[in-house]
Amino acid sequence: MNINREELEKEFSFRTSRSGGKGGQNVNKVSTKVELLWDFNSSLLFSEAEKQKIAQRLANRINKENIFQVVAEEERTQLRNKEVAIRRTLMLIRESLKEEKSRKASKPSKAAVRKRLEDKRQQSLKKINRGKNFDF
Repeated sequence: MNINREELEKEFSFRTSRSGGKGGQNVNKVSTKVELLWDFNSSLLFSEAEKQKIAQRLANRINKENIFQVVAEEERTQLRNKEVAIRRTLMLIRESLKEEKSRKASKPSKAAVRKRLEDKRQQSLKKINRGKNFDF
């Protein structure tokens, strides 16, 4: 699936806030945490079937208002965190739209079945031999 990054970025909105955790004065005075918000249901770039896949596979990142949300606060600057959030979102969208390969049923080979049964028989004999009662 080829996703046009520039077109998709136009549909994103961003919210910034102060990051938590370590960082001293920088954390206390600079809003570096970036939340990427995307209303995927109103997107013009995806079909209804693709939107359903996104909603189903990324349900843990979609809030009650049906807004897709990604948070980035790893970097020290807002610009880098914005880039991280965009990259993460694109990766998540690509992964959610991948077609899963259908599983082909298979069965064990005759040699594998034979080996399993032989091992089982050996184990059984070992246990039977342990149970002998020796009365002298």
